Amino acid sequence: MNILVVDDEKEIADLIEIYLKNENYNVYKYYSSKDILKIIEEKNIDLAILDVMMPDIDGFSLCKKIREKYHFPIIFVTAKVENIDKISGLTLGADDYITKPFEPLELIARVKAQLRRYKNYNNKNENENIIDFRNILMNRTTHEFLFNEKKIKLTPIEFDILWYLCQRRGSIVKNEDLFKTIWSKNYLEKDNNTIMVHIRHLREKMYDTNQKYIVTVWGVGYKIEK
Repeated sequence: MNILVVDDEKEIADLIEIYLKNENYNVYKYYSSKDILKIIEEKNIDLAILDVMMPDIDGFSLCKKIREKYHFPIIFVTAKVENIDKISGLTLGADDYITKPFEPLELIARVKAQLRRYKNYNNKNENENIIDFRNILMNRTTHEFLFNEKKIKLTPIEFDILWYLCQRRGSIVKNEDLFKTIWSKNYLEKDNNTIMVHIRHLREKMYDTNQKYIVTVWGVGYKIEK
């Protein structure tokens, strides 16, 4: 699990990092909210812990921007204790709120609770063999693919590529990871042409004048937005 920690108080951010790492979480720690949205684009974040009072972009504003695109849990950690501040944070899309000073173990308990809730919620919408989102419906058991409610035939490679991208929607899938997973071989630079051909075929079959589904991240790989 990847946890984002943003707090301009270095001692607190470092303390949170220590306790999270003790629980075997991957921690991405920052002392400023600058460029955080770009960082989230690059990392597969499962939960964010945000300070409210920060010099660049305050936590409330950052939360609001995150919620425009992402749905992972957000926990505010702040010295502000007034009820109006708590209500404001939760209204903007935060999932929990803890005030400084706090017991690190209490924060860890809240992190685990939010991750458990988020996982259970997602499992209700999608089981291991079904992907259903944004006009895409895939059934891995029957190998059926419906796009905009129309059944479309995919080759096994095309199906596996799309399944892999959809499973990781919202995150960038690197060319080497995609190739190694689908073809079970180590990636070489020339293999990028093979991937590009299959992606082009998928795009042709998923053509939609209103939106683009598979986004190319030049020099890196591909991404399907949530």
